[in-house]
Amino acid sequence: MRKIVTILLVGMYSLSVAQDKVWVFFADKPDAESFNPHTFFDQKAIDRRVRHNIDLYDVSDVPVSVTYVKQVESITGNLGVQSRWFNALCCYATEEQKEKIKELPFVTAVKTVSTIQKFCAGYETLAEDSSFIPNKDDHAFLQAQTERMGASIFTENQVTGKGVRVAIFDVGFKSYKTNPAFNHVRANNRIIKTYNFVQKKEDVDNGGTHGTFVTSCIGGMIEGQQMGLAIDAEFLLARTETWTEFYSEEENWLAAAEWADKNGADVINSSLGYTYHRYFREDMDGTTSLVSKAANMAARKGIVVVNSAGNEGAGQWKNIGTPADADSVLSIGGIKPESGIHTSFSSFGPTWDKRLKPNVTAYGHVIGSGPKGVSETQGTSFSGPLVAGFVACAIQTRPGYTNMQIFEEIQKAGDLYPYFDYAHGYGVPQARHFFQMPSQPRRTFVIDVDNTSINIELDTVGWAAGLTKSSAKIGERYIQWPDYVFYHIENKNGYLDKYFVVNPEGDKGKLSDAEIQMAGRGTTSFSPFIILKSEYAKPFTLRVFYKGYVESVEIK
Repeated sequence: MRKIVTILLVGMYSLSVAQDKVWVFFADKPDAESFNPHTFFDQKAIDRRVRHNIDLYDVSDVPVSVTYVKQVESITGNLGVQSRWFNALCCYATEEQKEKIKELPFVTAVKTVSTIQKFCAGYETLAEDSSFIPNKDDHAFLQAQTERMGASIFTENQVTGKGVRVAIFDVGFKSYKTNPAFNHVRANNRIIKTYNFVQKKEDVDNGGTHGTFVTSCIGGMIEGQQMGLAIDAEFLLARTETWTEFYSEEENWLAAAEWADKNGADVINSSLGYTYHRYFREDMDGTTSLVSKAANMAARKGIVVVNSAGNEGAGQWKNIGTPADADSVLSIGGIKPESGIHTSFSSFGPTWDKRLKPNVTAYGHVIGSGPKGVSETQGTSFSGPLVAGFVACAIQTRPGYTNMQIFEEIQKAGDLYPYFDYAHGYGVPQARHFFQMPSQPRRTFVIDVDNTSINIELDTVGWAAGLTKSSAKIGERYIQWPDYVFYHIENKNGYLDKYFVVNPEGDKGKLSDAEIQMAGRGTTSFSPFIILKSEYAKPFTLRVFYKGYVESVEIK
């Protein structure tokens, strides 16, 4: 990334000098011996470190040397983000200045930032109503978006995310100081801190409304109706997104993650992602991008990082963005309330190196609250926050667990687990997982293998005989428990060649063509419950899920 600086030479002429954005990396931290974590960190950050057996004096937590920073600034005349985790700072420098910086004895590297400047954060158009009083359908929708994850079970057990601190990174939080959806939060002083990393000030009541909608999906409440699950959580609000210098958004994400860590965050929610304007698909490997490195480091500090998978499913890119590609990030896809399965815009997995993504899913169509009222909106930007609220509740039920233990429990709580695919992950996490051992489901199908094909027979009779409709709904619109058949083909390398979703109660047992494309990434040319062995390279594994029962068969 380059900018042109004009230097005025008195009595002569003006000269334009090109400066590149660079990261300067340092060899050590000479101030490490004087570092005091008890004055540097919020007490909740210290408690998190103790719980995770993290050294309070870990050198990665020591701030960058003030002396080093001043010497670089004396050469460049400017400074950007500083990172204690990576012992580095960002700034603009000419070629001559780069060489001077490299000569400093404490500098190990000077790396120029890519000149690719655009981004894709997946913002949605938010249609804001003029009322904060939900109508009848709004109440049904709000009930559905939380009950899909088992809100009533959390409520019965008085689990509301109490004591859990959630950091939210977004484009702005307009009206958060006055929005009725947060009356209960403000009344108890649970917005702990805010910071605007774009404008370098505390005020985040600007920039946009997206963050306000996101926050409402984590812990909002309107007219007595929960909008998210973590209504008693604490919040850290960080504005990281801008529309001027786009690469700085990843730098701001890193700075916000370090800030959230310092201020005691247990959970980070990021409804942000970066894809084709900046990266190639092979970069979605969980380690290439700056923001994936930052997210993984946040996880190393004991934070559960929740990130929306992205909104590229219906476009040319298709796949998840970064940092949803990071190994230690809980990546969230979106489902459609009316069908109960993958919604068209939600990005698909896996990662470039074939790891499972998304990990779990939630509604990608929601009711949120903005400056002008409550309204319906869509995007994985909102499925992520719904799960972030679920994570806060899960942490409340398991206070002694590490962040990665919580990560695993969220996956196991998925209503498809141990089945998975690259549209739904392990399904929608369920609150009941945290209060009882799952019962062994009854057998709902039989897999019959012959010389040429594999047959899936539902209820031992077969789908053609018809089944009693049992999909649960709230109202007529919102499917809570769709009784679809999910099945996939896993190859010998451990990743999926194909996966399908079939509605046994629909026309010939199939979903519509559009729904098949959304959920299955393909169609079957034969009966939806007959798999021809010749279509797949052996060995492979067929895995089937139906009404809670999962069975696998290996074909050699």
